[in-house]
Amino acid sequence: MTGIDIETKRKLREMGATAMLDAIEAQDEALVLGMSFEDRIQLVVDEAHSTFTHGKVEGLIRRAGLRYPGADLRRLDLVEERGLDRHTITQLATCSFIQRQQNVVFQGFTGSGKSFLGCALAKQACLHRIRAHYIRMPDLAEAWALAKDKPQGHAKFLRKYAAFSLLVIDEWLLDHPDDDMRSMLLELLERRHDTGSTVFCTQYAKKDWHPRLGSGVRADAIMDRIVHNAIWIDTGTKNMREHAAMTQ
Repeated sequence: MTGIDIETKRKLREMGATAMLDAIEAQDEALVLGMSFEDRIQLVVDEAHSTFTHGKVEGLIRRAGLRYPGADLRRLDLVEERGLDRHTITQLATCSFIQRQQNVVFQGFTGSGKSFLGCALAKQACLHRIRAHYIRMPDLAEAWALAKDKPQGHAKFLRKYAAFSLLVIDEWLLDHPDDDMRSMLLELLERRHDTGSTVFCTQYAKKDWHPRLGSGVRADAIMDRIVHNAIWIDTGTKNMREHAAMTQ
């Protein structure tokens, strides 16, 4: 099977079957000697599919815009010492919460690893071939402000961020959103309600959200679309940046 002529190779590349061609050419004749044609084809397809899947996952991770692309739920430091529940983390790693359109809140002190956990969860979604995206709330606000100067900018903005199966909003409520930002958040979360999952990484406990959202009717409506179907995780007080610096 490795003696493929140039014209056949050209046709395979033209059809977008480069991964299959590479798998054919990589086959070790000594190892497949005596195998049936069907078994050899199966090996080629398995190898090509593995390459295709890996490439798709890598693309999803790259486009997710992760602050910590190396973050991994399977390799978290000091899980028990930080008060994290290993069973809950294991359940999150299955990404079944996304199928149920549940939200996740990582709440804790500065440096407690909220951003890392948010990125790790988004990366885990990508490994499950689920479209995810990470963004800091200040950057979300800036993108919203810039969108108003573009044709149908606000509509395109809302469609874009509503479309992700998993959206991670870091530094949630770091700044008090103004009236325009609160209107956007309400519309975005309304569009995402029962269609996707949103992860919120924040320093602020739930009791502080309402006043930081300006109190009032919009604050009620925004919280109503988050809190009733959310998994809340306290990331504790241990400074993981300090821990990382000490272990290097």
